Amino acid sequence: MIRKALICLFSMTAVGAVMAQTKWDLPAAYPASNFHTENLAQFAADIDKATGGKLKITVHANASLFKANEIKRAVQGGQAPIGEVLLANFENENPLYGADGIPFLATSYADSKRLADVQKPYLDKLLGTQGMKLLYTVAWPPQGIYVKKEIASVADMRGLKWRAYSPATGKIAELIGAQPVTIQAAELSQALATGVVESYMSSGSTGYDSKTYESIKYWYDTQAWLPKNAVIVNKKAFDALDANTQAAVLKAAADAEARGWKVSEEKNDWYKKALTDKGMKIMTPSPKLIADLKQVGSIMLADWQKKAGPDGEAMIAAYVKASAAAAKPAAAKPAAKK
Repeated sequence: MIRKALICLFSMTAVGAVMAQTKWDLPAAYPASNFHTENLAQFAADIDKATGGKLKITVHANASLFKANEIKRAVQGGQAPIGEVLLANFENENPLYGADGIPFLATSYADSKRLADVQKPYLDKLLGTQGMKLLYTVAWPPQGIYVKKEIASVADMRGLKWRAYSPATGKIAELIGAQPVTIQAAELSQALATGVVESYMSSGSTGYDSKTYESIKYWYDTQAWLPKNAVIVNKKAFDALDANTQAAVLKAAADAEARGWKVSEEKNDWYKKALTDKGMKIMTPSPKLIADLKQVGSIMLADWQKKAGPDGEAMIAAYVKASAAAAKPAAAKPAAKK
């Protein structure tokens, strides 16, 4: 009798442990070997360890669960409790998502981080109204131009079949006279191989992951902008976690953000070398090409500010102020008395 009672108690305890475990699927749009996805895997592992297996997150790479443009809606609707998105993809939904897709607004890691810091409260508020919560963001390396031929100005890009993966890259195509073709990262290799696209703007990371070097031989290092990936979570799913698990998620997110930005910057030069080793020519853009692209950026910034309204104006003003403060030389310290 005692033995049966103990067996029953053990079974109930085991069932309780299983029931207490929460499993989340995390859809991501990029290959498992991409540094963003590797960072997600570490994020999931950190949470698993910190919660003693109470929360287990499975990362679904390379758009295998949802396509890139479907992930945000899946998280918002509860089809996936958590996911990774490219913020600039959703500029048409709300301009505030696309601040980091404006050419030549923030062109370095330091500038991009300042922009991310001023953008964060707006994203928190915006995502909150849609039933989601921002966990962390990580920048891609600076964006350059992949193209099949040498170019010296925007005029040389007219008529090119241009990959447009976001509203911003679609707008660039319109302004430079290229032919925009909507292609997501997971479809890029095939699109290049079949000639559906012959040029696009992206980082060294995307060029390497998609084996762009097999179809295109030139990459112009324009360092035009650094778009960000964001990991977002369904607020109901997050709120359903106990306080300790929530704290573990937030701690792992903060660690993933710091780690991701560091790795992105470290891998920037690695990707350039890797592309060179594969036969791609890394080109320094001509002054004329940079001037033309900066003019495109100015047009896009003015257009974005009109669409973004007061919040957009305030965000840009805060970013300009932060950039100006960072540019000031440190005040000279008074000489120590002898």
